[in-house]
Amino acid sequence: MPLIKDSSVEEVKAAADIVELVSARTQLRKVGGRFQGRCPFHEERTPSFSVSPEQGFFYCFGCGKGGDLISFVRETESLDFAQAVEWLADRYRVQLEYEETSPGLEQARGRRARLLELLDQATRFYERVLWESEGGAAARGYLSERGLGEATCREYRLGLSPGGRVLADKAREKGFTQDELIAVGLVNRRGNDYFAGRLLFPLSDARGRVVGFGARRMSEDDPLRAKYVNSPEGELFHKASIVYGLHRARSAIAKDGRAVVVEGYTDVLALHQAGLEPVVASMGTALTKQQLRELVRLARRLYLCFDSDAAGEAATLRGMELAAEQGLEVRIVALPPGLDPADAAEGFEARLPGAEGYLRYRVRMEVERAPDRQQAFARAQAVLARFEENPERQEAIRFLADRLDLSRDVQAGLAPRALASTGTVSPKLLEAGDRLERDALAGCLAYPELRSVLAELPPEHLDGAINRRVRAHLLEPESNPDADLVERLAELDARAAVEGIDLETGKQLLLRLRERSLQRELSTAAGERSKELQGALAKVREAVREFA
Repeated sequence: MPLIKDSSVEEVKAAADIVELVSARTQLRKVGGRFQGRCPFHEERTPSFSVSPEQGFFYCFGCGKGGDLISFVRETESLDFAQAVEWLADRYRVQLEYEETSPGLEQARGRRARLLELLDQATRFYERVLWESEGGAAARGYLSERGLGEATCREYRLGLSPGGRVLADKAREKGFTQDELIAVGLVNRRGNDYFAGRLLFPLSDARGRVVGFGARRMSEDDPLRAKYVNSPEGELFHKASIVYGLHRARSAIAKDGRAVVVEGYTDVLALHQAGLEPVVASMGTALTKQQLRELVRLARRLYLCFDSDAAGEAATLRGMELAAEQGLEVRIVALPPGLDPADAAEGFEARLPGAEGYLRYRVRMEVERAPDRQQAFARAQAVLARFEENPERQEAIRFLADRLDLSRDVQAGLAPRALASTGTVSPKLLEAGDRLERDALAGCLAYPELRSVLAELPPEHLDGAINRRVRAHLLEPESNPDADLVERLAELDARAAVEGIDLETGKQLLLRLRERSLQRELSTAAGERSKELQGALAKVREAVREFA
C-alpha cells in the first residue's frame, strides 16, 4: 500500500478536532485549558482521562493509555496507522496525497477499491432480496423462528442470494467484470451466484468494509454440502484475520475491557439483541493469532463460549492458549449440552461472573482426559509449569489437589521456582530517577523556552531510552513520531498539567537532572577534571537551594 505523504498526515491532524472525537466516546467537561472525563478504555468512577486540545493529546492516569488523535482512532476503531489517517480524512474531508509509487502499486490500489465497492453493492442487493422479495419469505421465517428481530438483522446487513445469474448481470451492467466477480468469490466457474439460495452474513474488516460472506444453507438440495460456507480465500477475504461483528462491537469492547467470543453468527446477533454489546464470533472454534491481535488491542479479558461438543477440540484449546500467552485473562462460559449462546441469550450476562478461569479449565480437561491418576498429575503439572504464581494458578492447584487427593508436600512441589535475586539497582531508585526525567521533560514540553537548557544535557544522562527519544524530539521534532513516542508525549503533557509544573519548576527540575549527571561523572573522574566537576556541582546545588 502506498505511503501517505507526511504533509497530508499533518493536514489531517490540523483539520481534526480531538475533543469532538473523544466526546463521541465519553462525556467531557472543560477544566481550565483541558478537558476531563471518564476513560473510554476502562471502567472507572472517578474521571482520570484528560484531553489537551492545544497539544492534541489524550491520556488516562488510570489505565495509562495515551496518544494523539490518530492513536485514539486506532484504538477505538481497531485500525492501523494508515487506515486511521484515511478514516480521519474521510470524516474531515481532507484529500490525501500519497508518495510516488510504481504503476503496478497504483493499479493494485485501484483494483482493491473497485473490489470493495463491488462487495458493498452486492451486500445491498442481497439485503433487498431478503427483505423485499417473495423469495425471501422462508429466510425471514427462519430468522423469526430463531428469535432474531428484523432491526438486529438489518443492523448486521443480513441478506439472501436468489441464485442464478441475477447478481452477475446487475454487476456487469454497472461496469464490473467477470474477473472481478470471481476475485471476490461472488460467482462460480459457470458464472452463477456462488451462494445460491443461502442466507448471507456479511464479513467485514476493521473499518466495517465488507470483504466476504458467511452463508447458511436454507434448503436440502443446496449444491454446497456444508451447512455453512465462507467466501473463497482471495485478494480481500482471509478467514483467519476476520473477527465477526468486531467493527460493531469494538467501542463496547474498548469501554468494558472485555470481549465475549462465541462460535456462530446467530450467537452474535442473539446476544447483541439481548443487550450484550461486546460480543463477536471467532469464525470457527479456534482463535487465530491474527484475530487475537485485533482483540488484544481492545480487551483485557476474553469470555469464550463455544458449543459443548467443540470446546474440547485441540484447536480450541490452542486458541485459548494463544490468548493467555498474549496476556489476556481468559474465562470459559459453560453451557448445558445441546445449548448454544443464541438459545441462552436472555440472561447470558448473568453467566459471566461464574465463568471458569482458563488455567483451571485446562487442568480440569487434562485430568478428565488422562487414562490414570499418574498421567493426570503429569499433564496438569506441565500446564501449570508455564504460568507464574497468581490467584488463578492457586485456584487451579486447589482443584487439582481435590480431584487427585494430593498431599501438601506434592502440592508444594507445584509452586513455581522463585526467581534468583540479583545485584541490580533498587526498583525504587529506578522509579525515582525515571520520575525526575519525566517531570523535567514534561516541563520542557509545556514551556518551549526550556528546551535550550535541555540541549545542554547530553542524551546519555537520561536513563530511559524512550526519554532520550523525547529529548531528541523536543529539540528536533520528528514529522510523524511512532506510537510509543506519541504515547509518552501525551503522558508528559498530562503530567505537566496534573503536577502543576510551571516554568520555574521546570527550570528546577532541569537543574536537578544536571546535578545528577555531574554526580555520576564525578564518581569516575580524577585529578583536574574532578576539581572542575566539583566546582560545577557546587554551583548547581547553590542554584537548586535558591529555588527551594
